[in-house]
Amino acid sequence: MAESLIFYSLAALVLLSALAVVTMRNTVHSALFLGLSLAGLAGIFAELSADFLFAAQILVYVGGIAVLFIFVVMLLGRASDLHLRQINAQWPAALLVCAVAAAGLWRAARSFIAPAATRAPAPTTERLGRLLMGGYAVPFELVSLLLTAALLGAVFFSRLEKNP
Repeated sequence: MAESLIFYSLAALVLLSALAVVTMRNTVHSALFLGLSLAGLAGIFAELSADFLFAAQILVYVGGIAVLFIFVVMLLGRASDLHLRQINAQWPAALLVCAVAAAGLWRAARSFIAPAATRAPAPTTERLGRLLMGGYAVPFELVSLLLTAALLGAVFFSRLEKNP
């Protein structure tokens, strides 16, 4: 009973803060609500015993992406840009698309709800670690090299050239 209460509380927190992201007029407040929404999602992962996803969500999204958004908004945004309306005239069509997607997701998720309740939660970090550092060690390292090359390429192409 307590698990259900925690899950639904965190789900409400995620949904309400995600709604606040798109309805806030202040861009800084939208970025802060984005961080809250991502942190609530990490709480849902923790409640579902998905410890690797919980740690990845906190480290990558809450600790990295949301903080990066806040820094970009505060350092590069003009004062006039920080108070623009986030909703445009196409919101009824977007609401319809969201309703259709939610209905499809609910229909797909109904088949997984009952079997998931019968399984006992088990830690996932050890198995993922063995996979990543065992048979998938070389592809895992190649992806890290590819991401490093992409980062260096982005730095190279974004630098300003000095014309003599």
